[in-house]
Amino acid sequence: MDATLTGIANRRLTSVIRSRITEEPVVVLNGPRTVGKSTLLAHIGDAMQRPVIDCDDPATRAAVRNDPGRFVAGNNLVLIDEYQHVPELLDAIKAELNRDLRPGRYILAGSTRYATLPQAGQALTGRVDIVQVLPLSQGEIDGTPEYFVHNLLNGGLPQDTGVASRTGRDEYARRITAGGMPVALRRPAGRSRSRWYANYLDLVLERDVIEISRIRQREMLPRLLNQLAARTGQVLNISAAAQAIGMEKSSAENYLRLLEAVFLVYRLPAWGTTLGSRVARQPKLHLVDSGVAAWRMGLTPEKIALADPAALSEYGHLTETFTVGEILKQVSWWDGPVSYGHFRTGSGDEVDLVLESDDGRVIAFEVKAGSRVHGEDLRGIRALRDRLGNRLAAAIILYTGAHMYRHDEGAFVVPLDALWTG
Repeated sequence: MDATLTGIANRRLTSVIRSRITEEPVVVLNGPRTVGKSTLLAHIGDAMQRPVIDCDDPATRAAVRNDPGRFVAGNNLVLIDEYQHVPELLDAIKAELNRDLRPGRYILAGSTRYATLPQAGQALTGRVDIVQVLPLSQGEIDGTPEYFVHNLLNGGLPQDTGVASRTGRDEYARRITAGGMPVALRRPAGRSRSRWYANYLDLVLERDVIEISRIRQREMLPRLLNQLAARTGQVLNISAAAQAIGMEKSSAENYLRLLEAVFLVYRLPAWGTTLGSRVARQPKLHLVDSGVAAWRMGLTPEKIALADPAALSEYGHLTETFTVGEILKQVSWWDGPVSYGHFRTGSGDEVDLVLESDDGRVIAFEVKAGSRVHGEDLRGIRALRDRLGNRLAAAIILYTGAHMYRHDEGAFVVPLDALWTG
């Protein structure tokens, strides 16, 4: 089955945003370009009968830049799209909030991380709630609700329904390489979608990154992104990536921060560095969207089906990026604070993703691209349990096999599609 998306996907974040705006004076929707922030903003504007000020439009941007105070004044909710093009807006909003700090005053949407904007650090500290708008989840693409992660955060455990998963290897490969960018998914897989990815990355790298920083070696950005895509789902080694393209490490670090600022990549921090000196501290590197990563890596369902060892190794890392992304999308809909990271000991035992709720309970996720789970696949979970004891509320191994069961050591082995099929 092709992965073409039809219609407008219903976003789980809509209810989250409507709730937050009743509590906070400013809500910022932050996420990649074309991920659906404008659509969310338009839906909220329509429901509340308020217009959206689109700073991506050159004429509107010039008018707002000329008199930002005029556009943010008044008692009604103000919605501004791609606000990062006119950073002066933040100072104007701050002046308004000094006069009136009631909830529900502004919803801003931007394709640059809020914290990277020069005015962001001082303008709205303590007055803004940042909502991450990530690529579409698999449930949003399919139009089905997703409760798997929320059930775990609520203290539940996976339940075996006795029904085997019907998702096969080809379907997993299709979903993982397609990712969740709405505009890409509206194009048929193949050349049309490839052209979109190429144009999308050119726009982000040539326009959005340059708008943040006037870099000298512009041609190195796509080369660095290629190296990072090849290392998605792995512990970050920026020195090796820089050396591979003949770049200084310090420059690569600066460029990496720019790629993070425009939501192409993110660092998954090391979790549990206080659990002992033998716990590694390096972050893992993930691309924000597995479809972008797959296109940059040249991975297609057809290439994966050939079972070439090198391609399968890359596919394993891509599956981890995809799965971690799906879990974090569900976390973004959760109303309470959740910290997350990856766990890795100095001897190399690791857990791909660890969630910690505000009551101290920990949920561990290990991801396997294969359809079988072996005892050695639990090494990282064992190491984590040795350190946490009863604080480890659940250990989940997500794999591409068909059956759910509980391993002899207590971990739940669960088909990957349970994340979006329940």
